[in-house]
Amino acid sequence: MSRSSPQFDEIGYWSEVKLEIIKEYAKAYSMILAAQRRPAFEHVYIDGFAGWGVHVSRETGEFVPGSPSNALLVEPPFREYYFIDLDKRKVRALRRIADQRQDVHVFEGDCNRILLENVFPRVRYEDYRRALCLLDPYGLDLKWQVIKAAGKMQSIDMFLNFPVMDMNRNALWRNPAAVSKTGIAKMKAFWGDDSWRSVVYKPVPTLFGLEEEKLGNAVVAEAFRKRLKQVAGFKEVAQPMPMRNSRGATVYYLLLASQKLVAKDIIEDIFRKYAEHGGA
Repeated sequence: MSRSSPQFDEIGYWSEVKLEIIKEYAKAYSMILAAQRRPAFEHVYIDGFAGWGVHVSRETGEFVPGSPSNALLVEPPFREYYFIDLDKRKVRALRRIADQRQDVHVFEGDCNRILLENVFPRVRYEDYRRALCLLDPYGLDLKWQVIKAAGKMQSIDMFLNFPVMDMNRNALWRNPAAVSKTGIAKMKAFWGDDSWRSVVYKPVPTLFGLEEEKLGNAVVAEAFRKRLKQVAGFKEVAQPMPMRNSRGATVYYLLLASQKLVAKDIIEDIFRKYAEHGGA
């Protein structure tokens, strides 16, 4: 296929950084889990919004392996791989990448349902199975039930794209009264309840009485980080790493949630390394 094929998403510098971060953490994660004995664990890789499996760099025009392709090359390998996407064309591409491997399972459909019904039950804590799960939604397409289930299972390390730009576009307006019912419903489904309102808006006194002032993206991301610990049940959640567009605006934050302090230490080291030479 040519680089101009519509099948390939063009990605910018920070998306390439994100892929490198996930690849580096996946390698460390797999090494640790593969070496675990007494008891031994089976560890798997899950990608809820797997996409095409390959991208095109906006900067160079070259092909860039996507997260599924990178995961399949990690050594030592994961025991199994679960790739999910809603788009039939992307699912066909993922199946080509899987190349009939018996350890790769590709699902077509809504990952919110498939993860809860078909995938998470295969990585139960009591079965000595563990998972690294990437949830990189295209917008506010992820449901809180999935996030909370991942935390309560205690067997999953979860990478999460916290889509703050899409939140701002749909729900986090400076004038909250003007937000549509659809936008509010999307935000509530992602956040899990209406508590985001008290996070995003702060009452401030003015000459005309109290008015609601919208707080910044970092405040919202930090509140969600705390929510992952206090409500979803993850014991360790790294500080969110901002991912920016070409104009320097934060498009989303990358978070890692785990039950282990070592996971938080590893990813924060990786975050620092890429932030330093990426200018975050």
